[in-house]
Amino acid sequence: MGCNHRVCLHPSRCSLVFLSPAPAEQHGTKRLEPSSAKRLTDIGTRKIFSSDHDIFRESTRKFFQEEVLPFHAEWEKDGQVSRELWEKAGQQGLLGVAIAEKHGGIGADILSSAVVWEEQMYVNCTGPGFSLHSDIVMPYIANYGTEEQIKRFIPQMVAGKCIGAIAMTEPGAGSDLQGVRTYAKKDGSDWILNGSKTFITNGWMCDVVIVVTVTNREARSPAHGISLFLVENGTKGFNKGRKLNKIGLKAQDTAELFFEDVRLPASALLGKENKGFYYLMAELPQERLVIADLALASCEFMFEETRDYVRQRKAFGKTVAHLQTVQHKLAEMKTNICVGRAFLDNCLQLHSEKRLDSPTASMAKYWASDLQNSVATQCVQLHGGSGYMWEYPIAKAFVDARVQPIYGGTNEIMKELIAREIVGDN
Repeated sequence: MGCNHRVCLHPSRCSLVFLSPAPAEQHGTKRLEPSSAKRLTDIGTRKIFSSDHDIFRESTRKFFQEEVLPFHAEWEKDGQVSRELWEKAGQQGLLGVAIAEKHGGIGADILSSAVVWEEQMYVNCTGPGFSLHSDIVMPYIANYGTEEQIKRFIPQMVAGKCIGAIAMTEPGAGSDLQGVRTYAKKDGSDWILNGSKTFITNGWMCDVVIVVTVTNREARSPAHGISLFLVENGTKGFNKGRKLNKIGLKAQDTAELFFEDVRLPASALLGKENKGFYYLMAELPQERLVIADLALASCEFMFEETRDYVRQRKAFGKTVAHLQTVQHKLAEMKTNICVGRAFLDNCLQLHSEKRLDSPTASMAKYWASDLQNSVATQCVQLHGGSGYMWEYPIAKAFVDARVQPIYGGTNEIMKELIAREIVGDN
């Protein structure tokens, strides 16, 4: 027997938390798929969601339209969003959505987190680093942290008062995490941390950062000698470099981080010593799923933006949409996006059941981010000269898309991971 409880765990927040949707709702027997909906971004579509998710999506959409979109151009100039936005997101219940209530999170499911990822892309505003904070950084603390670490950080992160980052990439170590050189050595019960990180999302604004660090240089392989540390802003020897000047993601604060003889107490170690690489491997599928869903949602936004444009823009005495070559291009794009959405929704469903494996997540990340760049290129072309103007949303979507096949592990690495499973002896 199923039940349909709709419980608000935080009455002060207007967002809902979803518990045990009824079977008919859970399987979405009467819900349209995007291919049949009026628009790819319509609320109430896709069988993986319930009516509870729709209610949450409505409030989330309103938040991004009212609290993010009007201010994003100014944040692009500043190279960061405001701290006020983070706290507003916390008040709205949009941070730590899928973190268990017992840890201080909202206690909803990963599909509710996906609603937040998608709605951010539907307003074409890449500045807020909410997905990294909530669904990449916070799970490390919730899954591997001590009770003291969880109580110290998770509630403040859910409230938007403590911004999280994770520092993996180094000048000489990108997709190859075993090439990390940042090193922490023991000094009594403390650790002394030295090294540098680059391309760190939320790096400039972060209050706490998870630092991927070598702790055993004599390990039989680099993977056996990596640990994770929680380093707080203001710790002596921890310095933030400049906000990096990127070709896209202009409102997202991305920075270099430097660690010079940073003394950390034993309580700063996240999880067990020398187990960091295994934690990373366990959590990376979710990171890649996040990137993939952001990519598909961006495709959906770009398609609708372009559909609207070609139906209004006139050439040769009629709208551009009347040209057969444009119609065929739109048909191709919609088909590819809907095929991608079907696979992504399957991955989301698998992950909600804790059945998404690393090769499948890698497939999603590589395929969706490649599609995002293909769709971006085609949509700019259909916009003509306007597509090259910064004030047009499609121009921003185009440059923001380019990093997607690079971070979270390059798509070349994704193919290696997929191929390894294909040809390996299992």
